[in-house]
Amino acid sequence: MWRDKRDFITRTKLITMKTKILSIATFFLLGAVAVFGGNKTEKFKVSGNCGMCEKRIEKTTTSLDGVATADWNKETSELSVTYDDQKTSALKIQTAIAMTGHDTGHFSASDARYAELPGCCQYERDGKRKTNNHASMELPGLMKNTDSEAECVHDKSPTSGSCCEK
Repeated sequence: MWRDKRDFITRTKLITMKTKILSIATFFLLGAVAVFGGNKTEKFKVSGNCGMCEKRIEKTTTSLDGVATADWNKETSELSVTYDDQKTSALKIQTAIAMTGHDTGHFSASDARYAELPGCCQYERDGKRKTNNHASMELPGLMKNTDSEAECVHDKSPTSGSCCEK
């Protein structure tokens, strides 16, 4: 009988220990999913020519809240960006890049911002590029409707380099 009681206590302790370890592992796993669950990696075209362009594009992108990494490839003119989709979006990232003078897949930089780029950074612009109307219906989330017309929702201060300058 004594042996059975010992076995019972040993088994109970073992089960309790396994339950605690499993609970702790589950807690850490759920925490990791919560932290990394919103990360998204996307690639899109960003026009540019040189290393200065690369620094400007990557610095602009990584300065945005929610962006973890940005890597622009000069040969392919492609930006790979990892970001938290709960804090920002690919459209907001592309808007910020266009505001620095570089055309993206969705937005064209204003002619004024493009002209401010150093000579080596002034890439050949596509005549078929999209115009600066990003308050269009194809880009939900970057516009708000007012009584008179659709209006851009990004920073339009004089120093922002707004890509929707007239």
